Amino acid sequence: MLFGIGLLVFLLIFVVYAVGIYNRLVTLRERFKNAFSQIEIQLKRRYDLIPNLVETAKGYMAHERDTLEAVVRARGAAMSGLDKVHNSPGEAKMAEFAKAEVALGQALTRFMAVAESYPDLKANQTMSDLNEELTSTENKVAFARQAYNDSVTEYNSYKQQFPPVIVANLTGFAERGALLEFADSAQIQAAPRVSFSAS
Repeated sequence: MLFGIGLLVFLLIFVVYAVGIYNRLVTLRERFKNAFSQIEIQLKRRYDLIPNLVETAKGYMAHERDTLEAVVRARGAAMSGLDKVHNSPGEAKMAEFAKAEVALGQALTRFMAVAESYPDLKANQTMSDLNEELTSTENKVAFARQAYNDSVTEYNSYKQQFPPVIVANLTGFAERGALLEFADSAQIQAAPRVSFSAS
């Protein structure tokens, strides 16, 4: 009888402990999903700024059609990549999305470098305001991406520990959270830092 009560208490403690692990896994997964939604908000804001930037520059940069079109194409690819990651996250899609973001950053860098050679465009108040907004948004993207990657790392680390790894595999938490890493983040960060103040 005493053995039966001891076994029952042990099983009860084990179930409570397993439920605690499961709840922690849910919390950590929801935290990194929420962190990614913050990246999405900032990236969508960035994507919305780009057409205004291109439209403002179009009148001044009539001979730079290829540069303008490259920015528009890169924006479209990045937006498409973000949609794919939102609908079906995973390491492969996250890597594809990061590649599209790097391409957009490079296109913006080229655009800003070309725009520097147009004094009237540099003096345009709308262009200056858009550049300032883009810079602010880029900083927010970088901060949100760091918070997201920290959340993913915490989730991945926790679910690989013992005994959470057992509960994770038994309850559908086997898939790792995917980090968002820009292989060329320096170029992305450089894009909006070009000054458009009148010289």
